[in-house]
Amino acid sequence: MPHYKDLFFKSHDDLTLYARDYSAQACAPTLIFIPGLTRNSADFEELCETLAGDFRLLAVDLRGRGRSAIDPNPENYHPATYAQDIASLLQAEGIDSAIFIGTSLGGLVAMTLAATAPVVVLGIVLNDVGPEVNPVGLARIRSYVSNPARVKSWHEAVDETRALQEEALPGLSDLQWQEFTKRLYQEDKDGRPVLNFDPGISKLFEAQDADATPLDLWPLFESLSGIPLLVIRGAHSDILSAEVLAKMASAHPSMESFEVEGRGHAPLLNEVGVVPAIKSFLEQFTAA
Repeated sequence: MPHYKDLFFKSHDDLTLYARDYSAQACAPTLIFIPGLTRNSADFEELCETLAGDFRLLAVDLRGRGRSAIDPNPENYHPATYAQDIASLLQAEGIDSAIFIGTSLGGLVAMTLAATAPVVVLGIVLNDVGPEVNPVGLARIRSYVSNPARVKSWHEAVDETRALQEEALPGLSDLQWQEFTKRLYQEDKDGRPVLNFDPGISKLFEAQDADATPLDLWPLFESLSGIPLLVIRGAHSDILSAEVLAKMASAHPSMESFEVEGRGHAPLLNEVGVVPAIKSFLEQFTAA
């Protein structure tokens, strides 16, 4: 297993944030991994192990998740702030530009960064997210983020995770469910598993009116027109529809895409065909 270093850095508003740092030779391009709403840097563990060596890999914990500090103001939990945090990471490490792989919320953060600081974005892989979010999937996510389950044991944690995610991730073995769950939880001082994110991330969900007009993210997506783009979609995703994916391809003709059979929201990025698709996309950044 490739070794990674613990990297701590300061945000623009002085929070201490964390990333896993898989180093590579000095001339290697940098890949930055940004996880979904309730996930953390461990989400990309397998993919990082596969790509280590050819790139410097930085897998981040967004503020309020994993080993990054909790924000005392939950209203800061939104993509614009996260994009600023990624910019702080780049500045702290002296990185002029990078390729970004973002799952769900992480993809929106990458899109935001591309719109606000395009010079730093060499390319983007969007994992099951686009400029339109299916309200059915959004409601599903809101339901468990706003009412996180309390469990008393790891056995209960695995059962809860499986109940919430098995429809989107069918076919995982018992061991895989255990590994997946351990990436979502940490132990409290009494050894009880607790979800590894600040419950405050639900505040913006709770403030939203279910009948409100959704934000128009198409201008954000259209700002990616000159940036190499790969979009990965779960074939049964309730967040990114096939229709929206087709609209994205029309708006960005050079966009590549890959559909993951038997997956909903969001693919784990270890499914058959996914790694070859990502490696093929990344070849353009390593060509001599």
